[in-house]
Amino acid sequence: MSSASSSEPAAPTAAETPAAAPAADKVLVLNSQGRREYRAPDTIRSHDFRQTGFLAPSELRRIRQRHEQFIRSLAARLAISLRLEFTVRLGKIQILTYQKFIEALPNQTHITLFKADPLKGVSLLVIPPRLALCLVDRLLGGSGQMPQAGHELSEIEVALTDQITTVILGEWCAHWPEMRNLQPSLLGHENNSRFLQTAPPETSMLTLTLEAGIGDQLEPIQMVFPYATVEPLVHLLAPAMPESESPPVKPVKLDWNPRFNDMPVAASAEWRGLQITAGEITRLKPGDVLLLAPGCTAQVQVRLGHLPRFLGRPGTSGGKWAIQLTAPITEKS
Repeated sequence: MSSASSSEPAAPTAAETPAAAPAADKVLVLNSQGRREYRAPDTIRSHDFRQTGFLAPSELRRIRQRHEQFIRSLAARLAISLRLEFTVRLGKIQILTYQKFIEALPNQTHITLFKADPLKGVSLLVIPPRLALCLVDRLLGGSGQMPQAGHELSEIEVALTDQITTVILGEWCAHWPEMRNLQPSLLGHENNSRFLQTAPPETSMLTLTLEAGIGDQLEPIQMVFPYATVEPLVHLLAPAMPESESPPVKPVKLDWNPRFNDMPVAASAEWRGLQITAGEITRLKPGDVLLLAPGCTAQVQVRLGHLPRFLGRPGTSGGKWAIQLTAPITEKS
């Protein structure tokens, strides 16, 4: 009697079980546990590892403090140039990608491309057309009234606006005294943000928003710097590390070599204070008496080898001549 064999395949193990088929709009990613999973594209944030940790909160605070000084000086400088009270306030300081910044700009605006030598990268100065026309009107002798609507600037209006732009950029460069010879240079203009291609889309940009205008008529001015431009400036604002005081050097104690204990050293004593001529020496004969100064005998030099090492007084001890040591002789003495 034959038995029929089962034709059903064996159930796959857990390791062989394939993942559920992902939806067409899912993206395969590696999660923090090291496992592969599918996620929606809108939950994934792009990251540029070349610019990781662009600015820490403490660095942003130092950037704001430096630009608060710049704003105060700029307001006074523009008021002198325009011969009219000009208001400048510091608004937001934020980090945006180049793509997000460009997308947030209005279709009609006035963009100045500039470079601050010797810093790298192309920076942007964005002035709304209404504010630019207000400044042009004031430079031409008008009252500086803000128009109801802006329009594309003509070549003459662009040239006049560049005068104000030069003042703004010159004042900004002057507030970085740590970097010598920092000079701004205008590279060009653009009135449509869609044609800007000064940096890759994921480049981190430092965006400064200034509220500027005459009286209560304020418009935002934006100064935008790429990562390559801001990086050296951030290093200049970093607090100086305190110099570590080196510990005092302890004198090295020399150990006596016991091998020198029984080494013989020639010792002699002499004093100075008597000077005679060569002729007087030739006339000396036994029995003559030489007169010595009273104090010279108290300054006997004791020599070890050929070097004077001690001062002493002559005397006797145990019926023999002796020298009592009174002070050591140093190199200065």
